[in-house]
Amino acid sequence: MENKKKTSKWATIKRLLGYVVSTYKLQLVVVLVSIIISALVGVAGIEFIKYLIDDFITPLLGSQNPDYTALFNVIMMMALVYLVGVIATYIYNRLMINISQGVLNKIRKQLFNHMQKLPIRYFDSRPHGEIMSIYTNDVDTLRQMLSQSIPQVFSAIVSMVTVLISMFTTNVYLTLVVLAMVVIMIFVSKYLGGNSSKFFVKQQEDLGKVDGYIEEMMEGQKVVKVFNYEEESKKKFDALNEALCDSNTKANMYANILMPCIMNIGNLGYVLVAVIGGMLSVNGILSIGSIAAFLQFVKAFTNPLGQVSQQMNSIVMALAGAERIFELIDEEVEMDEGYVTLVNAKIEDGKITESKERTGVWAWKHPHKDGRITYTRLRGQVEFENVQFGYEENKKILHDITLTAKEGQKVSFVGATGAGKTTITNLINRFYDIQEGKIRYDRINIRKIKKDDLRRSLGMVLQDTSLFTGTIKDNIRYGKLDATDEEVIEAAKLSNADKFIQHLPQGYDTVITGNGEGLSQGQRQLLSIARAALNNPPVLILDEATSSIDTRTEKIVQEGMDKLMKGRTVFVIAHRLSTIRNSDLIMVLDHGRIMERGNHDELIAKKGMYYGLYTGAIEID
Repeated sequence: MENKKKTSKWATIKRLLGYVVSTYKLQLVVVLVSIIISALVGVAGIEFIKYLIDDFITPLLGSQNPDYTALFNVIMMMALVYLVGVIATYIYNRLMINISQGVLNKIRKQLFNHMQKLPIRYFDSRPHGEIMSIYTNDVDTLRQMLSQSIPQVFSAIVSMVTVLISMFTTNVYLTLVVLAMVVIMIFVSKYLGGNSSKFFVKQQEDLGKVDGYIEEMMEGQKVVKVFNYEEESKKKFDALNEALCDSNTKANMYANILMPCIMNIGNLGYVLVAVIGGMLSVNGILSIGSIAAFLQFVKAFTNPLGQVSQQMNSIVMALAGAERIFELIDEEVEMDEGYVTLVNAKIEDGKITESKERTGVWAWKHPHKDGRITYTRLRGQVEFENVQFGYEENKKILHDITLTAKEGQKVSFVGATGAGKTTITNLINRFYDIQEGKIRYDRINIRKIKKDDLRRSLGMVLQDTSLFTGTIKDNIRYGKLDATDEEVIEAAKLSNADKFIQHLPQGYDTVITGNGEGLSQGQRQLLSIARAALNNPPVLILDEATSSIDTRTEKIVQEGMDKLMKGRTVFVIAHRLSTIRNSDLIMVLDHGRIMERGNHDELIAKKGMYYGLYTGAIEID
């Protein structure tokens, strides 16, 4: 297990480096060279102290007429060297900011683009707050690592190597004393840093859970208040927050004591070097300049070691975040094996051909293995044949569903909550794929139809409308971006939305935010119907579209839907049975099975389950 974790960490590092190297090769080379120059300047500065004391200051101490020209010249030369170091430090820090932001920009784009390809199942099975935490918290930890931690660690390593070489050339025995202290530092760093890293990883996980819970409570605030759930929600939040506080406290406790421990061990080494160096100087083995330089070497060697230990927490936390980012990016995208596409068509002498212009006629373009291409006019006939389905392989929700919705028919589903009504409509859209049986659309197996083309031919009006920040016009145009203003207005008139839109401050150019904040539920529903009307689909799915609005508003919405349904194949899910009396076919579902089928009069005459639901003898829920 431990080996797998190590392999995973190295794979994550290699993958992150791939983002940097693929785009920023030249900048990365400049960064590495600048870091090396900056580190070498630091070592040169310490070496300069040795020569300054031994070769310039000490001789001047016994001179009757001291000449400071040479001293001034060498100090000015060193000032220029330090200036080079400052410029190199500025260059690599500035470039690392550009590199890190460029990499994060690329990762965020890849995250979002990949997320658009994920199946509905992915979002149904994960709290949205946790997904948001990947975009915010995890990506931010990468920024910290790329722009600060990695450059500091590399700079520290270069400094330590060059300082170690300089120490060995100055005095081997003093260097061995320093290395002995370094061994102690490494053990302390490994213990404290290991514990700190473990809790920093847990902190990121706990933070994702807290974000997920907050997002749930924000979305369900009305439900929380209606059911007086405030106290219970606070208890659950407190539990999650306490877990986050605990992991955060432990992580920072170990992290905060790490640097002082390393520094104090380094100070102890500094004292030992001073004592031993003093003894060597008294015996004439070392010069005063060498001792002064060596003491600076001790600081220059132990300080970077402490910095490396400190930055390892940020690196481990960032790698944990990167693993979650790559988990999302590596999620299996929605598979689409379809090859039948939807095209504009024209009909001449009864023959269907493809047209490059918009004709108002649509056809399925069906390429065959023998090279032939056939065209089938889009009419909107949907057939289920012995369909079996379960969200989990071993737990079936639908059993042996067989039905035919002919072109222009209105098919309604009724039954208790959990009977499988919405699941059937999700299968038509291929939000989920069936395990057994077949679904045909215009007598073509929907597995053969490309999902984008399949969904383009379907309109859907849900109980919960989703509006987006933008103008009324933009929201109606959502499913058909090339629609003209005239087409948008025509769709709004068809759905009965035009009347209330005209009374808004800027009419169709009124900007709405927060999923239609300021609009009533009925108005939002009318916009949803207008959006479906603009797309002009031959098949329409209405999933309890009027269940959450009042009776008066329902009449207006129903009029809009009646206009929209005209001439289309329509699937209706409704709790209010009065809205489906005029359906051509009514399916009564119970526990994923079709128990009865027929029109209203036929089912009433049977005096079975539908009769009981309609008369109130059986409760629909």
